[in-house]
Amino acid sequence: MSNDPKTPAPVTPVDSGSQALAEALRSSFGIVKFVMALLFVLFLASGFFTVGPQEKAIKLRFGKPVGEGEQVLLGSGAHWAWPYPIDDVIKIPITEIQKVTAKGSWFFQTPEQELSDKDPGFGPTLNPAMDGYALTGDGNIIHTKATLSYRIADPVRCVFGFAIGTNQTFNLAGVSNAVLNALDNALVQTAARYKVDDLLLNDAVGFQDAVQRRVAKLVQEQKLGVIVDQCSVQSRPPRQLKQAFDIVSIASHKRDTVTSAARSEASQTLGRATSDAVGRLNAAETARTLMVEGINSESVRFQKLLSAYQSNPDLFVQQRLVETMGRVFASAQDKMFLPTRADGKPVELRLLLSREPPKPKTDEVKP
Repeated sequence: MSNDPKTPAPVTPVDSGSQALAEALRSSFGIVKFVMALLFVLFLASGFFTVGPQEKAIKLRFGKPVGEGEQVLLGSGAHWAWPYPIDDVIKIPITEIQKVTAKGSWFFQTPEQELSDKDPGFGPTLNPAMDGYALTGDGNIIHTKATLSYRIADPVRCVFGFAIGTNQTFNLAGVSNAVLNALDNALVQTAARYKVDDLLLNDAVGFQDAVQRRVAKLVQEQKLGVIVDQCSVQSRPPRQLKQAFDIVSIASHKRDTVTSAARSEASQTLGRATSDAVGRLNAAETARTLMVEGINSESVRFQKLLSAYQSNPDLFVQQRLVETMGRVFASAQDKMFLPTRADGKPVELRLLLSREPPKPKTDEVKP
């Protein structure tokens, strides 16, 4: 062998099998690279998502929101995020009305009975293991349930649960549970402030409004990020005492009917009396006005006559006598003038009083 570095190394002969294997490996590596590139592209493409016009979305990266403040919320349109498990997208319906129903104080019903609103059979007593109830302010037992409609006002708070002082995510199901708990609390707490008759009969609407106000207060205090829209409450007496409560309800209805009739009659009587009093007062005021005006007119007339009398009493007396005699003779049926005699003695006058009235003339009947 020569140690000359310029001398080329001998070429090792390669058999055809090894060469074919090398070609196959090179082809396989090319296919694997292509498939991996395609999968990577599909992986990135799977991160595209769309937010609807009535939705907001929050992008989480390893469980933490991307962005700060209002930038956390993604508006409607197309967006991209790293596919799971790097990023996670939570869509929040901001205008959709959410509903929860609190049945913690309601008796047990099967789904079929609940749909048809039928009461199940009942025994002599309540079954605490199945039937719920609430206590009223006067120590009675009632069944009550409520359906609450609400909307999401603060999506960030709803998703991340800042209301409980942590940054853990409890999503929209957690919000629904929190609102349901607040509704149950409001039913029990409000029922304890009402008497059973007011809650069921006299002030059922007031009880419903009080429950809604209590829920709204709890939601605001717990900062759940929702707005209460409407609360519908349904209350019933215990099924075991339904007959007794029906009797009380009938008696209460009769009492209300009689009371309403009495109040209507009292209102009508007071109306008539008031109208009559006003009429009499008006008539008296009119009479008083006329009397005062008449007296004032007579006073003015008297003052005029007094001045005329004081200026010439004899003339005034003669004028008044002439006026008086004129009125007397104008209304008299018979007028007689009595001259005086030459000796100055009065003329004797004899009158026939109560004379018979003249008979009407009638036609003679001819034979």
